[in-house]
Amino acid sequence: MQLYMLDTSTASYIIKGEPVTVREHLLKVPMASVCISSITQAELLRGVARKPEAKRLSIAVKEFLIRVEIMPWDSDAAEAYARLRTSCEGEGTPLGTMDMLIAAHSVAVGAVLVTNDKAFYMVEHHLSLEDWTRSFDH
Repeated sequence: MQLYMLDTSTASYIIKGEPVTVREHLLKVPMASVCISSITQAELLRGVARKPEAKRLSIAVKEFLIRVEIMPWDSDAAEAYARLRTSCEGEGTPLGTMDMLIAAHSVAVGAVLVTNDKAFYMVEHHLSLEDWTRSFDH
């Protein structure tokens, strides 16, 4: 079974329910094949912490985190990070730190990274990527 790791933006789209195409893609794959990195979990929780008045958002994030598999950062992810960051820096295409951590985590677990972040596509030869914001006919 193919594993799909959602980046933070894609997870946010699912939590907020927009764009609809993300939900349509999600419904086409077994929920057991969908995961997030613990790095994405941290970013989602930070977003909630920055908006303590946003009670609905807090509840939605908590419900999402209960339902999705959260992959723990481990030594395999750390090794993938070291290799990926070194390669990308050598090519002159480094990602931001959090993006690099999430990308490396997807490599370590053999997952397709689900993202619409253009930065990841600059290093797509190192990653397996899908953009669920695009409709199925693309």
